[in-house]
Amino acid sequence: MHPVKIEVKRLVKVFGDHPTKALALLAKGLGKEEILAQTGQTVAVADVSFDIREGEIFVLMGLSGSGKSTILRCLNRLIKPTSGSILVDGEDITTFNEQQLREIRRKKLGMVFQQFALFPHRTVLDNAAYGLEVQGVPRKEREERARVVLETVGLQGWEQAYPNQLSGGMQQRVGLARALVCEPDVLLMDEAFSGLDPLIRREMQNELLALQDRVNKTIVFVTHDLDEALKLGDRIALLKDGAVQQVGTPEEILMRPANEYVAKFVEDVDVSKVLTAEGVMKKPLVVLSQKDGPHVGLRLMRENGLSSLFVVDRGGKLVGLVTADAAFAAVERGQQDLGGILIRDVPTARPETPVSELIHVLADAKYPVAVTDPNGRLVGVVVRGAVLAGLARRGKEVAV
Repeated sequence: MHPVKIEVKRLVKVFGDHPTKALALLAKGLGKEEILAQTGQTVAVADVSFDIREGEIFVLMGLSGSGKSTILRCLNRLIKPTSGSILVDGEDITTFNEQQLREIRRKKLGMVFQQFALFPHRTVLDNAAYGLEVQGVPRKEREERARVVLETVGLQGWEQAYPNQLSGGMQQRVGLARALVCEPDVLLMDEAFSGLDPLIRREMQNELLALQDRVNKTIVFVTHDLDEALKLGDRIALLKDGAVQQVGTPEEILMRPANEYVAKFVEDVDVSKVLTAEGVMKKPLVVLSQKDGPHVGLRLMRENGLSSLFVVDRGGKLVGLVTADAAFAAVERGQQDLGGILIRDVPTARPETPVSELIHVLADAKYPVAVTDPNGRLVGVVVRGAVLAGLARRGKEVAV
């Protein structure tokens, strides 16, 4: 597991002239509306705690007024918390002075806003390099670094264009490049794609996931769109009235909602698009080695009530599959090895493969699906019943 990059502890933000009154009522367990009625103070964030791991996309998700954007702005101290602590690499930034805050914003925290906030009179190159210009980096160096980042976000060849010559998606790429050029550890993205057309928005979501594979940043992403949260998030914090309702992976939130609010929030999601092979696979507790013969295979299948077994090499990499019928016939012939009965063309998937794709694979497959890691090692087995059971937990019926 990756180390914790950001740790938020009992964060509270109250808007108003007398926040101590609200804090006292909050400590007694009163809700946001009650506190507003009694004190006139608005509790935007109510005793929120969570951690964000290095290299993950952590999504703050909720409806309007849930506190997600306020939390994000507390993370880089654009808003000062009323109480609580925010540790970035172990340092509590709620105690930082203005100079310390400027340093951490320059070096560790990059911000990407919903509104692109590009300078209309500056070229794409100059917009992308702006953060380095503020830091006093010489023109030649900052332009070289900006060109590299613009290529990373797919804008090579557009360096001398102006913002009004770009589509919305391209303008957002410039905003992303401007944040990346300073090489921050953490990217804070506030509703970054919500102002885009649906098609461009999906493209930008895919671009962000592809970019994350290359740069591996810690990303905190704010959205009110559940589908976007489920697609992008390694983990999601679902918020209501400034309080965290649940923190978990997309599968955990869909399959094991923490309360009635979360269950209601996710009830209309097509779980087959979010549930993955990893969520429905079984561990391959019984496998054959390449050195084993049909006698061993047949015995293992009889003892475990199986009709087939996957075969792996000494390193655990998938080699193929042997069926009980083929093993029995080989034993009858007196065969001593798996030669001639090993089936190498077997269906495979990765742990992150959505169940919606597995359904189509299983529909035509004669054998279980082997789940392999990027190195080809067998890490799981998926059968039809496991997929149906996973979907049934959410009351979905799918014909396989």
